[in-house]
Amino acid sequence: MLDEVLIRRALGRWYDRNKRSLPWRETSDPYAIWISEIMLQQTRVAAVIPYYERFLKRFPNAAALAQASEEEVLTLWSGLGYYSRARNLQKASRQIIERGSFPNTHAEIRDLAGVGDYTAAAVASIAFGLPHAVVDGNVRRVIARITNGKGDPQAVASLLLDHKNPSRSNQALMELGAVVCLPRDPHCENCPIAIHCEASKAGTQNDLPGKRVKPATVYLKRTQLVIRRKGKILLAPSDRVKGFWDLPELFEGARIGASLGSFRHTITHYNYRFTVHEAVVAGSIPEGCRWFRSKDIGEIPLSTAAKKGLLCSIGV
Repeated sequence: MLDEVLIRRALGRWYDRNKRSLPWRETSDPYAIWISEIMLQQTRVAAVIPYYERFLKRFPNAAALAQASEEEVLTLWSGLGYYSRARNLQKASRQIIERGSFPNTHAEIRDLAGVGDYTAAAVASIAFGLPHAVVDGNVRRVIARITNGKGDPQAVASLLLDHKNPSRSNQALMELGAVVCLPRDPHCENCPIAIHCEASKAGTQNDLPGKRVKPATVYLKRTQLVIRRKGKILLAPSDRVKGFWDLPELFEGARIGASLGSFRHTITHYNYRFTVHEAVVAGSIPEGCRWFRSKDIGEIPLSTAAKKGLLCSIGV
């Protein structure tokens, strides 16, 4: 049996002394907290921080985000991946504007576009102090270990939740998973609740939680073309990332020139090997392709693969 009171107290004291200084912990604005939670989905904290700060500087509130063009939103999101998150943020910001304010109940937050159970619980507890337990990957791992794989994550997280301070309680559990109870080689010697951890006692902490079966890696070869004309560069709508622009690939009428280099690029379990060539075009360009001024490239949503390809090109 877990002693939830002792665990809760130990976690709270540890968190107060050891929590990382992060920009979204310096605000009580539910909009800013919501933005951070969406960005942090499947993305490392270190990678999120500069995006979070740039995004909030440009879109400090739901109204600014709702009124922006999708192209501008995707441009600021470029590099974070999982771009449906950015589109849903904008959809949700329009929902917020329609209702007149940011929703302040778990159910209403859950109704926003792109918001699931975890995000709704996180925003509700952190921004509004509502007693909803969060279960993200870090929390799931901590619970799997303290129960030695025998506890239901949501039920245990709810048991451990401090209803008097759910914001601190949830963040303490998440923080423990992020910096101590790591997927590989957890720092059990630094864990404030090690004496309560059944996996640590049994020596099974490195076996929990069970590893998910990853899909097999798919290897693909593609060719990118750098086609310039009078200070402009030809780009094609991306077939990998909706709403973004790519360097065009081989098409009828393109005459390939010198090789500019090659690079690897990974999207989930797809591993691409791109080769980059100079090229010229004779006749019409493919449907959907457009000429952009080279100096404007930084102002459009350009795919990461296109950015890598352009780095192979002289003068970019």
